[in-house]
Amino acid sequence: MEGVKQVKKTDLNARFLFLQPPSVEILEKRLRGRGTDKEEDIKARLAQAEKEIAYSKTPGAHDQLIINDDLEKAWQEFKAFCVPNEST
Repeated sequence: MEGVKQVKKTDLNARFLFLQPPSVEILEKRLRGRGTDKEEDIKARLAQAEKEIAYSKTPGAHDQLIINDDLEKAWQEFKAFCVPNEST
């Protein structure tokens, strides 16, 4: 989110994609399911995710939003964003 804001202030002709979890609850389940993060790290990541999701709703914040609820679908959308004229 902060990176997007900073790059938008430059002359770079960047495109912005936000890969969003289906919900904060599902993100929490995924993070806990990994079993690799401390509780405080999970809480910090969830708090940051809530801010980023809220920012993603700002008009013009990103060029594309992909909801990561189906891995194959999200992958196809990601590829189409990165290489728009390539057939899938």
